Amino acid sequence: MTPLATPSLTSLWDEVSGTQPDPDLWVVIATLVAALAVVVPHVPWRIARNAVTIAHEGGHGLVALCTGRQLTGIRLHSDTSGLTVSRGKPTGLGMILTAAAGYTAPPLLGLGGAALLGAGRITLLLWLATALLLALLVMVRNAYGVLTVVLAGSTFVAVSWLAGPQVQAAFAYAVVWFLLLGGVRPAFELQAKRSRGGAGDSDADQLARLTHAPAGVWFFLFHMVSLCSLLGGGRWLLQL
Repeated sequence: MTPLATPSLTSLWDEVSGTQPDPDLWVVIATLVAALAVVVPHVPWRIARNAVTIAHEGGHGLVALCTGRQLTGIRLHSDTSGLTVSRGKPTGLGMILTAAAGYTAPPLLGLGGAALLGAGRITLLLWLATALLLALLVMVRNAYGVLTVVLAGSTFVAVSWLAGPQVQAAFAYAVVWFLLLGGVRPAFELQAKRSRGGAGDSDADQLARLTHAPAGVWFFLFHMVSLCSLLGGGRWLLQL
């Protein structure tokens, strides 16, 4: 069985790591318009924001692990909020990076996805996204969170295995556009909520306590990361 398995694994890796042709420009523009139609109006954004929350909490969890903290669990809620709990030193660089990772994760994931699509790695992007969702699923600790991650992962698996190249390309571009555009809105929403006296324990406030830098400094960081990711990622997607 080994001689048959080896070529099969090799061909599978070649398919995943290989390049695919870029979609037509109209497909790129259409997926951009579709992403805007989801991110800008309130009703579709209210539903689609769950996907941004997955990336947000996943960013907290990944950086917590990378900085040596013990990740104990992630919860995703139906109101599109989330919570990532980790154990370790309550101050210091590791905690600061973990707190800063939430609002920066979605746009940076979008930027990384745009780099892959710009290089023609459509299949690789779909498989990497599936792997990240599977890793996240292991740490989710509530039923709604499990449901949303399973649905997202199942969608990526279905597109990767059942859809043709054109549909895969359109789906991948739509997802990346959504992350880039959807990564901009949450920080503005949080800032507006804080101006009305809400969200007193937000990521920006936690960072302010950890660093003694005003929350406005961290909002500036969130906005710069998301806007620069959108500009850079957009240029890659549009082949400018």
